[in-house]
Amino acid sequence: MRFSDFGSVFGGPTGIMDLMDDMGKALAGGVPMLMLGGGNPAHISSVNDLWRRQLTEILAEEGKMERMLANYDTPQGQPSFIRALTELLNREFGWSLGPENVAITNGSQTAFYLLFNMLTGSYGGGDDPRPGRVLFPLMPEYIGYADQTMDPRNFIACRPLIERPRDHLHKYHVDFAAVEGHLAASAAGGERICAICVSRPTNPSGNVLTDGEMTRLDDLARRYQVPLIVDNAYGVPFPHIIFDDVIDGSARPLWNENIILGMSLSKIGLPGTRTGILVARSEIVSALSRANAVLSLANTTVGQYLVEPLLRDGSLLEVARKTIMPFYRERADHAHHVFTRVFPDSLPWSVHRTEGSLFVWLWLEGLPLSSRELYERLKKRGVLVVPGEYFFFGDPLLAEWPHSRECLRINYGQDPAVVEEGLRIIADEVTRAWG
Repeated sequence: MRFSDFGSVFGGPTGIMDLMDDMGKALAGGVPMLMLGGGNPAHISSVNDLWRRQLTEILAEEGKMERMLANYDTPQGQPSFIRALTELLNREFGWSLGPENVAITNGSQTAFYLLFNMLTGSYGGGDDPRPGRVLFPLMPEYIGYADQTMDPRNFIACRPLIERPRDHLHKYHVDFAAVEGHLAASAAGGERICAICVSRPTNPSGNVLTDGEMTRLDDLARRYQVPLIVDNAYGVPFPHIIFDDVIDGSARPLWNENIILGMSLSKIGLPGTRTGILVARSEIVSALSRANAVLSLANTTVGQYLVEPLLRDGSLLEVARKTIMPFYRERADHAHHVFTRVFPDSLPWSVHRTEGSLFVWLWLEGLPLSSRELYERLKKRGVLVVPGEYFFFGDPLLAEWPHSRECLRINYGQDPAVVEEGLRIIADEVTRAWG
């Protein structure tokens, strides 16, 4: 069968498909695997108990289960959930959001697909024939962005500045000179930048852009009249997988009418409900709602019904701060301690400073094989990770940068025994690679 250009792009091989396929097969029990690859949140027993209680209450209330499961939602999302969310964000951060500022989507992956395709590519007519591009100020970035548009040239990327605070530890910083260079070139008639996009915390590296870095990006976005898209799937106020004692300063979310803030219910333990949240000015929310109606008629409602009462009384923030964040903080510490025990000090390995998210980002400087080859070797030994190449996109020259082929993303949130065994096998395979 012959597919159209659209079918060839979205029906073809992609990094995110490989990741989700490998993870799904392993979870289905086909091959025993140490699951250090995907972004599935850990099963925290007290959080799972919370969802059981919420489900029980829904079943006990007359007609509520029917409203949750047997009715279509509006294309924008459940109105009462949206009100509860805007009231919470206004209380917490002093914003002035109304219901017109929030759109719900079937997962944040869908939200970013819609955003990127609404903003990039050809604009048709007008005085400026240049196609729009999204600028990523800090590579590596989330694997799921890379294949979301028809044309990979729709993305422009900047390499990071790399700080080495001590042996076996590094941290990425935004190269603001490079970022502003791209924006200035766009304003002067070069490649047209239509938006800036960052994740905070960053998947895969666990980097958290400081408040100062976010303010500078916001200032640049407004000066050059492009929106700033911020993926807050791991951030504050929920799931709050930001380690306050590790980062330099606070990590309060930033919002104004030039910012599009993405949030999710996945990392609080509800990935199966596929509930994405976008906070944006009303014209963007309206466009997304119309797109929802065309693509899926309505949104899934289960996550919204489960979480709405916890937004109203603020208890979801308590769960995030006092249960979810400490859980991952402890698991991250454990993973870093295991690294120092099992990786030979003589090898040139380094982990990114883990400031948030679910991942340790391992850099094997001078690795004599690519991270994809290492990934295949590890898979044969029953360890599932994600090769770093997938996280460097938006600039063909990134493929020529050795750093892009020397990294692995490792999920540290699994059972400590699984993480320890997996890291021991990775260390052994890396040692073998260097002979």
